[in-house]
Amino acid sequence: MSTGLQARIEDLLWGEPATPGATPRRLLLLPARFVYAVMRDLSDGQLTLRAMSLVYTTLLSLVPLLAFSFSVLKGFGAHRQIEPLLYEFLAPLGEKGAEITDQVIAFVENVRGDVLGGIGLALLIFTVISMVQKVEDTFNYIWQVQTSRSLARRFSDYLSVILVGPVLMVTAMGLLATISSSDVMQAITEVQPFGALLAAVSRLAPFVLVVMVFAFVYMFVPNTRVRFVPALIGAVLAGAAWTLGGSLFASVVVGSTRYAAIYSSFAIAIIALVWLYLSWLVLLLGAQVAFYAQNPQRLRWGRDQLKLSIAQAESLAFGVMRQVGLAFRRGEQCDFGALAQSLACAARALEEVTNRLESEGLLLRTEEETFVPGRDPDAIPLAAILHAVRGADPAGGDPRVAALMRRLRDEEQSSLSGRTLADLVQEDETKAEAES
Repeated sequence: MSTGLQARIEDLLWGEPATPGATPRRLLLLPARFVYAVMRDLSDGQLTLRAMSLVYTTLLSLVPLLAFSFSVLKGFGAHRQIEPLLYEFLAPLGEKGAEITDQVIAFVENVRGDVLGGIGLALLIFTVISMVQKVEDTFNYIWQVQTSRSLARRFSDYLSVILVGPVLMVTAMGLLATISSSDVMQAITEVQPFGALLAAVSRLAPFVLVVMVFAFVYMFVPNTRVRFVPALIGAVLAGAAWTLGGSLFASVVVGSTRYAAIYSSFAIAIIALVWLYLSWLVLLLGAQVAFYAQNPQRLRWGRDQLKLSIAQAESLAFGVMRQVGLAFRRGEQCDFGALAQSLACAARALEEVTNRLESEGLLLRTEEETFVPGRDPDAIPLAAILHAVRGADPAGGDPRVAALMRRLRDEEQSSLSGRTLADLVQEDETKAEAES
């Protein structure tokens, strides 16, 4: 997209507000902004590259991941539930999907821990965790988070989802199947209009399951706090796109007879790769929608404009320390998500400030990825917060300019003399008590 055309579109979407009588424009403005922001990020190429990277990672990790789920479910006697789930995912491939499902299940059943041995089993676990880490890095990129989970959190969180997730999903599906086949439900289906209503609900059940899985992924995978409503918005749109895309892809595969003649025995692999790529791309686009739903102030700029000016860095430094100080005094936890929400700023921009504050010992990050003051708030001068984000004075240069800068700094230091973070926090609490 040319710069001139992009500027004209942004001026149309974010220019002068609509007049009070222009109700249709106001209703269409927000969806149009979302569409523009997502298409702009898609045209940037990073999402497509990361989707292709995840296709390669999926090919390496699919059998180990399913082997884990297979072994866990086998202990509950529900391991055969993997096959219909996999077939449902590959249904757009038509009869080739059933063939791939049979081959994958055959591979999974051949993976045995007693045959692999200790080293082989360790490599199997490493492959699975590496896949989930790759997915987390991609979602962190979308959410503009630069810090991944710690090694301990990565191991515990990933394994808990990999081991417990399949059990919960199969249990939920089993309960739904039991309820739908019960005598009470059968009697209700014979009464209209309840029968038609239950039939419609049963047809929507796969879509609802896809939406809930997508929403869980959007909330759990990024290393930041994602609210339920933005995650649900992204999940609904991604689930609808995935379902519609699956139907269209299935019609293309069924209606095309040339791909087999061109690619011969490679046709099934080519089709599977394309479907995996489209699935990952839809999932990532839904995550992008969820990010903008939670951070609508980023709709116009996206990943741009995150280079902080001096004034922005100073303002964010005071804001971060004030929020952390308030949370510390109240006995609450304060993480990146809470800071980003309270300061209306992307986590990526905040990290530039928090890293400087941590390096100066003014801020401390705990093992739970929350923040506390690096020392007693009474021992953190406000001038030290400014110095942390500004850095040392540059050496050399024009002597007159250097003298002017020193006078400005001295006056600033004099105005902040004796004031600490505790004073800043106390002012907020006093103001809140007066307003209440």
